Amino acid sequence: MVNPDTARTIVGIIGNIISFGLFCSPIPTFVQIFKKKSVEEFKPDPYLATVLNCMMWVLYGLPFVHPDSFLVVTINGGGFVIELIYITIFFVYADSQKRKRIFLWLLFEAAFMGIIVAITMLVFHGTKNRTLFVGSLCIVFNIIMYASPLTVIRQVIRTKSVKYMPFSLSLANFANGIVWSIYALIKFDVNILISNGLGALSGAAQLILYATYYKSTPKVEEGEEEKQQQKPPEVQLSGV
Repeated sequence: MVNPDTARTIVGIIGNIISFGLFCSPIPTFVQIFKKKSVEEFKPDPYLATVLNCMMWVLYGLPFVHPDSFLVVTINGGGFVIELIYITIFFVYADSQKRKRIFLWLLFEAAFMGIIVAITMLVFHGTKNRTLFVGSLCIVFNIIMYASPLTVIRQVIRTKSVKYMPFSLSLANFANGIVWSIYALIKFDVNILISNGLGALSGAAQLILYATYYKSTPKVEEGEEEKQQQKPPEVQLSGV
């Protein structure tokens, strides 16, 4: 019989691989930005939000907050670096107004994280209390971020078309939520379970809608297909 710790590690590694794929999903968008030397209609908001989310989960996984969460730190640490690369590319090709907005948001996020770290270390003592505090914040951030695909879901229902809801990304989000939920159940972690349970439900809802409206989606002409491919994909929310 497989040792629970070994099973948890294996599941966590699988979760890291899926999450890494999700973090890499916006690469075509940034290749397009690089080629055109312009950010066009793209917005930095999802990447800025994901940076903060990754920082929160890295803090959560550190030994002095929630021990034995190394794989949570690895994927969110990696995601943090990837998102910063995206933001750097965006910053280079954005106009001055967008650059100012990006700078102010990053400044705010750095200050916010500094305050959270200070409160965690100075006010809450012991890993149990720190886990509760930081974990609760992580759940709140994930709930806010999981609300973002609702706009796409609403559009699908209104138009009866899955044109702008890629099947592969919906499936990956669902798989990511399921794998990390299993990870949380092996060595019970309510914070990871709630966050990824919501992610799995969100992914499942997208897959159900895809199956429902796939046949009613109008076929795309060549020129329109190229335009659709240029549309940025829904950004994944977090590594866990």
